[in-house]
Amino acid sequence: MKIESIDHIVLTVNSIEKSLDFYTNVLNMQKVEFKKGKDKRYAIKFGNMKINLHETDHEFEPKADLPTPGSEDFCLITKTPIKEVIKELKNQNVKIIEGPEVNPGALGSIMSIYLRDPDKNLVEISNYKNIN
Repeated sequence: MKIESIDHIVLTVNSIEKSLDFYTNVLNMQKVEFKKGKDKRYAIKFGNMKINLHETDHEFEPKADLPTPGSEDFCLITKTPIKEVIKELKNQNVKIIEGPEVNPGALGSIMSIYLRDPDKNLVEISNYKNIN
């Protein structure tokens, strides 16, 4: 077996509405609404990937053993220079908790900044361009 990529991950969140607002309005992702059986579900999509959202205490089966809001730490890649990302986030009053700094990415060095989503998940935003 050779794993090629991640199709989607699931975030357990306290509020679907607050999470959709953050990821669509702050990070410019696309809201996705879909049904599985009789259940209405939500996700956020970017590029060819998506993040499914499960509201705490209303998760769908099968699920993680201990689904907990605020337990994720993930990195998102952008082609936008980090200086522009910082400016956009500041204009929306989003606090950057660390960075910019150079880190090892999956394909080489990345320039990263860190922030928190409404559930306190750690969101790293990075790019492979403009590393000095």
